[in-house]
This record gives sequence, structure tokens and C-alpha cells, in this order.
Amino acid sequence: MLVPKLKARGWNVELLDGDEIRMGLSADLGFDRKARETHAGRVAFVAKLLARNGAIPIVALISPYRSSRAKARESIGRFVEVYVTTPVAVCEERDVKGLYKKAREGKITEFTGVDDPYEAPDHPEIVVDTVDRSPELSAQQILGDLERLGYLPSA
Repeated sequence: MLVPKLKARGWNVELLDGDEIRMGLSADLGFDRKARETHAGRVAFVAKLLARNGAIPIVALISPYRSSRAKARESIGRFVEVYVTTPVAVCEERDVKGLYKKAREGKITEFTGVDDPYEAPDHPEIVVDTVDRSPELSAQQILGDLERLGYLPSA
């Protein structure tokens, strides 16, 4: 929901969706820690190239490890970490793919939030609590926070 809002303001924006990138650039990877870190590194590399060429990369990715996010921040430079905080129980309720159910049944292993940890960020620039907030309101909050932090001019 954030991408069209930024495009409407005239920004060159590219969405890097973790699931889509996994089907192409990271199709050779599994989901163990090393593979997840490799995937996050590949996405960060693409984001760096986009940013270097004037685009704003919006990275929609479950990046469960602080170390991967720190490497991305270091490599990209101007980096805004948006922590979408949602309890695992709420994620399970919203799970349209049935992945949490499969993880609970042991059909999927090393699943973030079930049997693999999610390391919450220490100092994200933006925190969005989605429990009682619609995606639309969450996108509006992110835009407002980006303006407040000086990353975007006020609309």
C-alpha cells in the first residue's frame, strides 16, 4: 500500500517482495539460517543498486536476524528500518497460505516465530503495530513517520 502512495507523489519506487524474489533470484535457497541470510544479502544488494540509481527500494521481507539487517544497513547507506510488530498468534490468524499450521504440524521446519527465532530490531526508525490497524492506516503512519524523520518532504 505504500508503493502507490509514494508513486503518486512522483517518486521512483520499486517493491522488492521477498516471496517474489525467492521464486527467481533465490530459487536455489532453502529456509535454514544460512539460506535466509544469503537471501537477505541478495535482496540488500538489489536494493543498493536501485538506491544508487535513484529509485526508492521498498523491501517487503521477513528478515529474522539482526545481523542480516545490520549488513543491509551498512551496505545500502540511507536505510530506514520499519518494524512491523505483530504477535505470532495474530500472524497465525491472518495466515492465508497455511504455513503456520504446517509448521505447528512439523511439516515445515525452521519457521520464523515457531521453531526459528525472530530477532526484533533494537532501534528501528519506524515501528508499526498492526494488531488493531488496517494496512491503509499502517501505510499512512509510515508516510507520516518518513516525513517527520526528514526522509520525505511534507505532502
